[in-house]
Amino acid sequence: MDLKLPKSEFPRVVIVGGGFGGIELAKRLKNKPFQVVMLDKHNYHTFQPLLYQVATGGLEADSIAFPLRKIFKGQENLIFRVTQVKEVNAAENYLITDIGNIGYDYLVIATGSTSNFFGNKEIEANSMPMKSIPEALDLRSLILQNFEKSLIETDSDKKSALLNFVVVGGGPTGVETSGAIAELKKHVIPNDYPEMDLSKVNIFLIENSPELLGPMSPQAQQKAKDFLIKMGVQVMNETRVLGYDGQTLSLQDKAPILSSTVIWSAGVKGEVLPGLDDAEVVRGGRLKTDTQTLVVGYRNVYAIGDVAAIIDDETPNGHPGVAPAAIQQGHHLAKNLINISENKPLEKFKYFDKGSMATVGRNKAVVDIGKIRFQGVFAWFTWMFVHLMTLVGFRNKIIVFINWLWSYFSYDRGTRLIIRTFAKDRSVDYREEVNEVR
Repeated sequence: MDLKLPKSEFPRVVIVGGGFGGIELAKRLKNKPFQVVMLDKHNYHTFQPLLYQVATGGLEADSIAFPLRKIFKGQENLIFRVTQVKEVNAAENYLITDIGNIGYDYLVIATGSTSNFFGNKEIEANSMPMKSIPEALDLRSLILQNFEKSLIETDSDKKSALLNFVVVGGGPTGVETSGAIAELKKHVIPNDYPEMDLSKVNIFLIENSPELLGPMSPQAQQKAKDFLIKMGVQVMNETRVLGYDGQTLSLQDKAPILSSTVIWSAGVKGEVLPGLDDAEVVRGGRLKTDTQTLVVGYRNVYAIGDVAAIIDDETPNGHPGVAPAAIQQGHHLAKNLINISENKPLEKFKYFDKGSMATVGRNKAVVDIGKIRFQGVFAWFTWMFVHLMTLVGFRNKIIVFINWLWSYFSYDRGTRLIIRTFAKDRSVDYREEVNEVR
């Protein structure tokens, strides 16, 4: 069944995904000679860099989400539909979705990324990912539930598991999450749970590489590690995770860790749509594109953002999966689509690296901008300013700013509510399928 959409005299650009890249592309095509159709499985945009604050009770979910329809209010050449794309039929230029088939003249895949468990089904089934708002809310519920359960648990091993929090992956998300849990331990637990023995609450950050924050400078890597250790996080570099059954985290050449909460931030992979059989999927599960973001092997299918890897001599591994790269690619593709409509030459994508940053906790952050490196209080304020300015929606900026201001002066975090209880399905035994995780 074909989905009935308004007819247009202009070529139809179908954008799959309402992330940073998809939004930028759609906005840049406003009032241009295209019919723009955006598809997303949610009706909102998620500001993923702050998901960890939702998961640790620092922010409410609606302060980092923004309705996609509101973003494009008044954009007459844009149509938005909530749907799940099931498959691409590139030979006949249409998408198969759960609301019908949608034809396109140009297809743009901006589906972003999802957690990469490197084929380990046991870890996938039992650990907690954090790539969406529902996942962040589930994690928040689990953390609070475990605090509550620990107060009445009499078995020493089970009690230890409830109070041991493990973050796997030493990138920005892992560093920021472990730092946020450390601040929960220091500032929130003593007030909310005065009877809890803080010495029993342990936070582990596990990273396979010798350093944290791999892409950043050695100064930032070391300072972030120093900050975390000072905050009480047990940082375990050069540590390989083998498996996790929901209670015990198995490590190579090291003692296992009892934990009911293992947060997985060890890697991501692109969310590639089924049906692109001629596309080359490179490292990180990303679609290989040329320097005009055209998926190699296709004439009218493009990919931008985390799902795309622009491969050439200058960028053999593609660009980093960060918001600025996705935004710049969306802007670039809009220019090239307009150039196509005007029979002008296409432009090669050039990434402008605005730098990297990560926050560890109150007055603690690391920032690399070009050759400039700084850490500490000023880096923390820089991190906050950049993230506030990048948030979509004036209301969200104000709400997040007020929340941060309140937390800074009160040493408290947001409302810690268990809206719905959460439990992993333990009915499947994956032990025979366990693969070593890199």
